[in-house]
Amino acid sequence: MSKKLLVIGYVWPEPTTTAAGCRMQQLLEAFLSFGYQITFASTASKTEYSLDFEQMGIQEVSIKLNHASFDEFVQELSPDVALFDRFMVEEQFGWRVAEFAPNALRVLNTEDLHALRKSREEAHREEPAFRLDHWKNHPMTLREVASIYRCDLTLIISTYEMEILQQALNIPVELLFHLPFMVDVSDNTKEKLPPFDARNGFVSIGNGKHAPNVDAVKVLKHEIWPRIRKQLPESEIYIYGAYLPQQVNEMHSPKTGFHVHGWAENVDVVLRKAKVLLAPLQFGAGIKGKLLDAMRTGTPSVTTNIGAEGMQGDLRWNGTISDDWDSFAGTAVELYQNQTTWHNAQQDGIELLQTFYNKEVLQSEFGEKLLALRKAFEAHREQNFIGKLLQHQTLASTKYMAKWIAEKNRG
Repeated sequence: MSKKLLVIGYVWPEPTTTAAGCRMQQLLEAFLSFGYQITFASTASKTEYSLDFEQMGIQEVSIKLNHASFDEFVQELSPDVALFDRFMVEEQFGWRVAEFAPNALRVLNTEDLHALRKSREEAHREEPAFRLDHWKNHPMTLREVASIYRCDLTLIISTYEMEILQQALNIPVELLFHLPFMVDVSDNTKEKLPPFDARNGFVSIGNGKHAPNVDAVKVLKHEIWPRIRKQLPESEIYIYGAYLPQQVNEMHSPKTGFHVHGWAENVDVVLRKAKVLLAPLQFGAGIKGKLLDAMRTGTPSVTTNIGAEGMQGDLRWNGTISDDWDSFAGTAVELYQNQTTWHNAQQDGIELLQTFYNKEVLQSEFGEKLLALRKAFEAHREQNFIGKLLQHQTLASTKYMAKWIAEKNRG
């Protein structure tokens, strides 16, 4: 009898528009390779970019918030593993899974630490220098960490986030599992990538619904691009991203070489044509899919310390890292013009991928972790005292609020 996985999605994943969509697709492919029969459920509406589950052999179900129909659904399904996509979903459905499918291993997929991203955005907007205390004392951190404790395992995408959860908040490592993006590196060799001379232009990619990406385009337009054009008067940059807001579309200026194109149907095609990717991210969290995509396609990148955070260990970046816009623009020009520098950066990216993001290695480690947890989940839960405390009915405020809303709606 095959094992069953229930994924409760915050949204229907969109791999062609968001790094979170790529992440979810990778997780689903991993569970399929482990032999799981998968059901994906969500309260959200689908879009034209939503992943084709039928093609993957995954069952899809629409579910309702604060409704007892989910209790019957999950009890009948009786999953071996329940995966919550982001802590907000665990808040809504975690207690229902715990009550009506108590033997299901509960796994939280964070995508990134939302509270870290939010507190950094607030600090950037209000302009005090961000400190870790901003994150530790943020109300959303309390919610996110409570969700981590209520689950049997939480998937963390960034080494930096693994570090601060353990060192700043003393969360037991047994509850956390570092699982970055999983990349097929079998074809990732210099010989199979377009060479320096076949590439042209700078590129920047980012979903317009994500505040750090919109901010980065503003920085490109007003700070970095004028500096680059001063040194390379004929150069061009191409801005891509789904759901770009009007303020970004209005930046389109062919006369100054600043081209806003919107959604790219195939990111790989776009990146393989470009010479250098620019990502001047000033806030955010997790690790950046666009920077991994650049490595996969052999495209060196220039980014900030926030952009590269938690991605490289002790290895060299596939390009340069700078928070100073003069230096950022200068190193971008150097990469663009100097073939030797460019090739060295490309090779550094290949090494990074093979060292930290090898799909085969990561999937194997994740599969072993799940197997070990499923064999000993009762003992694992017994050790998680705070998790038991948070599951206790006197503290389950979301549960009773949901029950109240359900009764109110029925009345």
